[in-house]
Amino acid sequence: MPKKIFFSFTFEKVMTGRVYKSTGSWYSVKTELGEMYKCRIKGKFRIKGIKSTNPIAVGDIVDFELETDNDQESGIIHNIKDRFNYIVRKSVNLSKQTHIISANIDLVFLMITINNPPTLTSFIDRFLVTAEAYSIKTILLFNKIDTYDEDTLNEVKYLAHVYRKIGYECIGVSAVTGKNVDKVKSLMRGKVSMFSGHSGVGKSTLVNAIEPSLNIKTKEISTQHMQGQHTTTFAEMFDLSFDAKIIDTPGIKGFGVVDMDKEEVGDYFPEIFKLKQDCKFNNCLHTKEPKCAIKKALDSDEIAFSRYRSYLQIIEGEDEHYRTDNWEK
Repeated sequence: MPKKIFFSFTFEKVMTGRVYKSTGSWYSVKTELGEMYKCRIKGKFRIKGIKSTNPIAVGDIVDFELETDNDQESGIIHNIKDRFNYIVRKSVNLSKQTHIISANIDLVFLMITINNPPTLTSFIDRFLVTAEAYSIKTILLFNKIDTYDEDTLNEVKYLAHVYRKIGYECIGVSAVTGKNVDKVKSLMRGKVSMFSGHSGVGKSTLVNAIEPSLNIKTKEISTQHMQGQHTTTFAEMFDLSFDAKIIDTPGIKGFGVVDMDKEEVGDYFPEIFKLKQDCKFNNCLHTKEPKCAIKKALDSDEIAFSRYRSYLQIIEGEDEHYRTDNWEK
């Protein structure tokens, strides 16, 4: 039987590099020497028990073998180095599917807008829970500060107060006026940073303000639905001029939490974790149990109701848009 063309490739040498871009079937991998190679994966990666829709993510360190096919040099990835962390989410529409957004991240900037488009606190909290679970520091960027009226600015101040009280750094930014752009750059220096958030929150615009030479494509918000339009199709890493790397990610419509037991969800809410030892029962889920320190703190406004609501939504398996008029403290 004639051999298939696939087996006619000749492997030349093994190399190691970092994945800079993933388009689903091909990966751009950059070596320490700065050489970029177009690579694909062996079929077995798809059946090794990796539940994610993308077994390899931007930020992964991989080993690959160079091959020569019709004089075009490319590579086959045969090994993923151990990740020290990654951000993973469950698809909203395909609940059994998960997606690794990126891997080996030093810092995440979660971008938030109040009304153009709106970012729900449930989305923020689900993202933060996942970041806590994988020990990834997250900073909240309240973007488009220059466009808000007084009432909206007061809402920003309130949300920033809620999250600062928990321990999260919050920064108001504007890519248009340049407000706090230099502050963000200083936090990024020497790190691999990921920018994430809904479509339309201004990720690409802010990245362009941070490094104008990148000139990443941007689009306007849909005025009819106040929703963002996807400008970044695939996650991609860029080397910046000030000793930093940035991962620009596609806009996320929803964020499903992955692989968490009900009993452990509270551990990733810092304010709940801090007080849970004061509950009467060690296995308290902070719902209907008597002498619950969390519900006591909720009644005294030590814990924000929006955070508690997000906690309940997660442990009860509800989505981010669950009706809130049925919830009571």
